[in-house]
Amino acid sequence: MRFTHALVRPPGDSFAAGLTTAGLGPPDVALARSQHQRYLHALEACGVAVLRLAPDEKHPDATFVEDTAIITARGALLTRPGAAARRGEVTAIGRALATMFPVMEAIRAPGTLDGGDVCDADGHFFIGLSDRTNEDGARQLAAWLAQRDYGSAIIDIRTMPGLLHLKSGLAHLRHRRLLTVNALAGHPALQGWEILRVPPDEGEAANCLAVNQRVLIPAGFPKTGHALRRLGLEIIELDVSEFRKMDGGLSCLSLRWQINRWNRPLAGATTGGGRE
Repeated sequence: MRFTHALVRPPGDSFAAGLTTAGLGPPDVALARSQHQRYLHALEACGVAVLRLAPDEKHPDATFVEDTAIITARGALLTRPGAAARRGEVTAIGRALATMFPVMEAIRAPGTLDGGDVCDADGHFFIGLSDRTNEDGARQLAAWLAQRDYGSAIIDIRTMPGLLHLKSGLAHLRHRRLLTVNALAGHPALQGWEILRVPPDEGEAANCLAVNQRVLIPAGFPKTGHALRRLGLEIIELDVSEFRKMDGGLSCLSLRWQINRWNRPLAGATTGGGRE
């Protein structure tokens, strides 16, 4: 899918109070904002119009907008994050998307679902079971996708160390090619796909993001960057050090979609730096 639009939310003053298991120390909020701005510019360089929401000080993790909704070429679904402290983020994202997707369903209790556990591979969806996404939430999403003629497969990552979300270790690059960490590479759900493994010492590079003709990758992982270039992929390296301190990466910093007959243009999107 070629993305035409994205929604982002810069980190607020409260960012350092968010949830984290990384053990890398508190983030530098000013640096995080600078890194986020470069991320926004990278999306624009890929031809994406960006809607920039104001920071949400009530919800320190609100910059990780991907966890709050699943957006497909045939509609959008609001999630129910596994961390109760994050569920208030969904309401604001729902309002922001309502002009684009006037009819949106939502994951219902007791189901939980984080968008970071959902990898869209050209219309086939890998759904991760994790500490944030439970069986009920995964089943609800799979049923919602099936109603829209999408296939899906569920992958349990709860026993895989270092993976908060499925997309911490899995990314769709293009066509039938996936980038994965070793722990996921041999999973039965990935049979029939071309697998590119990240080196064991560059596991965090698996959280990259294919946007149109380019791939955004976290800076500091030269082996993975070299492997992607050898495949003929154009990459943009971005420093996300402050977001890694809060368990975040490139994919979770935006919600992305394509304008088509299933939706309508979103007022306020801009390719000139957005609005508050």
